[in-house]
Amino acid sequence: MIRRDYSADVTPGALPRAATLACWLNACIAGQVSPDDFSEQVRGDDPHHLVAGLPGSEPVPLLEAVGRLRQLGGVGASLALPAPGDPVGLAGPARFNAAALDQGSAVIVTGASLGLVPTIDARTVVWVAQPAQTPVALDPGEASGILRRTLLEVTQRLVALDVAGWQPEIPDLLINLRHRGSLPLPPGYDARRVEMIERAVLCLDIVGLARASDGGAVSAYEMDRRTSALSDLDRSARRALVAGCGR
Repeated sequence: MIRRDYSADVTPGALPRAATLACWLNACIAGQVSPDDFSEQVRGDDPHHLVAGLPGSEPVPLLEAVGRLRQLGGVGASLALPAPGDPVGLAGPARFNAAALDQGSAVIVTGASLGLVPTIDARTVVWVAQPAQTPVALDPGEASGILRRTLLEVTQRLVALDVAGWQPEIPDLLINLRHRGSLPLPPGYDARRVEMIERAVLCLDIVGLARASDGGAVSAYEMDRRTSALSDLDRSARRALVAGCGR
């Protein structure tokens, strides 16, 4: 039975699966890492990954999928992390956008006009290929600056809502940003891009923790303020991650 990937619900401090695939596929296509390293890093702790729906191909393991994507014209990859009302990283067509939105993530293979949408079938992650258009790349510098400002503003708003009183793990995350483990990024990422990706993952962790608890909000007004703050942070974090993981 195939179910949603829930890419945002990953282990705290870890990249979403689609972000890992986009980063390592870019590095593999560019010749910076071997197909074996690509396959191993994307699979991680998952038992199996398959790519299904490639033209003229049965479902294949990641190792074989790289060659097939190259043959189909693939020259790079971009990440999509859409949410309702914010289709960041998507450019169509509608069928692919709907599938990516339903799963919360996708990878678009530039040059191949294909997108890969993750689903889980039993214990296997299946990347389902569909026709997809290449989106306009986001500017990493702009996305990083917006995320920095949003994190500062949202932190102040959450402090006013006594975030420490209803979710003490969130202040701990903010304090210990520099003590979190390194993300499994491929070679070639400069310090600024690594920092942006790490900050984006931190912010997604904060959003996930806060949304998992009904918190200490005692009025509809406070709940609306918290929802608004978390939505702003989620949107900026997803955009920064899309910008940071693109080619």
